[in-house]
Amino acid sequence: MDFLTAHWLDIVTTVLGLAYILLEYKASVWMWVVGFAMQALGIVLYYQKGLYADCGMEFYYLAMTVYGYWRWVHGSAEKQSLPIRHFPRRLVLPWLAVIAAVWALIYWLLVTFTNSNVPLADSFTTALSIVGIWALAHKYLEQWFIWIAVDVVTCILYFYKDIPFKASLYALYVVIAVFGYFKWRKMVAKD
Repeated sequence: MDFLTAHWLDIVTTVLGLAYILLEYKASVWMWVVGFAMQALGIVLYYQKGLYADCGMEFYYLAMTVYGYWRWVHGSAEKQSLPIRHFPRRLVLPWLAVIAAVWALIYWLLVTFTNSNVPLADSFTTALSIVGIWALAHKYLEQWFIWIAVDVVTCILYFYKDIPFKASLYALYVVIAVFGYFKWRKMVAKD
């Protein structure tokens, strides 16, 4: 019972996370609603565990869930619903530069202003996630590759930080992301 009491927030966010990834796999707009609840609770969880970059990232995720929901529902100028499409090649280098700059900045902030004992991994997953959620909001197929990298590192990090349920969820995310990529690849061909 003490274990469940100590890990209740981990368990709840894990259940929400599982629902979220399954809805993402199906390309369902409802993933954004579930994601909003998951991120709101994640703020508390990550702050309690000293994952300050992840905690801060949840505020960005909250804003992106609203944006992503709006984007998926209202689509683009050409179509009512947003189609799954490829990440534009012209954006690869600019976004790699953004990732590197944000990673360096967050790392510096964590080392300088917090007691984080995992600044390299925490800042890496946060920087990469900034692009990942943006790519998901735009329904880019290649967003799955970003999430695979984030999920592998996050799984290891969360086991290390004693967030076992969420860590296990991220291990499952890796598997679902691989299948999600192939499912979305078939769907992009239909659009």
